[in-house]
Amino acid sequence: MALTGVLRPGHVQLRVLDMTASLRHYRDVLGLIETGRDAQGRVYFKAWDEHDHHSVVLREADTAGMDFMGFRVDSPATLERLAAQVKASGLASDIHWIEAGELLKTGQRLRFTVPTGHLIELFAEKEKVGNGMPYENPEVSPDDLKGMAPSRFDHCLLYGDDVDGTVKLFTEVLGFEMAEKVVAGPEKMLIAAFLTCSTKPHDIAFIRHAEKNKFHHASFMLDNWGEVLKAADIITKKRVSLDIGPTRHGITRGETIYFFDPSGNRNEVFSGGYIYYPDKPPLVWTDDELGRAIFYHDRKLNENFLSVLT
Repeated sequence: MALTGVLRPGHVQLRVLDMTASLRHYRDVLGLIETGRDAQGRVYFKAWDEHDHHSVVLREADTAGMDFMGFRVDSPATLERLAAQVKASGLASDIHWIEAGELLKTGQRLRFTVPTGHLIELFAEKEKVGNGMPYENPEVSPDDLKGMAPSRFDHCLLYGDDVDGTVKLFTEVLGFEMAEKVVAGPEKMLIAAFLTCSTKPHDIAFIRHAEKNKFHHASFMLDNWGEVLKAADIITKKRVSLDIGPTRHGITRGETIYFFDPSGNRNEVFSGGYIYYPDKPPLVWTDDELGRAIFYHDRKLNENFLSVLT
């Protein structure tokens, strides 16, 4: 499959309350690699098998949550084309360019607000720093990995009110596909959408919620179920605040565990999931089966998992 247009999640910027504690969490517990700091005091990280300079940016602030999420597109020409399409769609607001270099080692970015209130960015250029191994005759992993050591930043789950408008923007303008959705009631109201721009079950997901611009979690990919269980051991050893898991999702079929950083931002590490292709019909879950959809093993909803947001 030739991926064009929007390629994948590129970065997320999170607000943290205590940078020192957050550095220990994201570096030593989660196992990301620090790649830089800027004049604003932001700290940059990447997962070990990502080649771009960074995928996670931390900014110290008075409130926790997500500032923005960015997606990489395939070329500057595609960035210009999508900028025109986003503007013409009438589905986004506060559309503007951010100059190259405002994020370290990153080209110009198009930023806009989607109907759920979240800031989304598109960019085409970011410096490649590699994954710690040569491009010729590499090993399968570097030797100096720490903590859970995910291979990549995978997706975010976001909460907001106008899910319909946001889905329309992502699918009709940005070229995403609906891999799975949750509907409620006889009118089949859309209450959750799992959207992909690749062969993954989701690259971003949205849940209908009364408030705009809420952050549920940022997720990172592990190789297998055994690595998820190892992450659970690390959570206990490091006395990290556990949310739920290890368990499995019905939606996406992913094997998962959720936990919190010191500021209360939820993290996920997961493995598995199916391969998605654009000719695959979307999977539909009904609200009466939501417990099984979210937590496949115990088939029960967890109120804190649904309602604790930043």
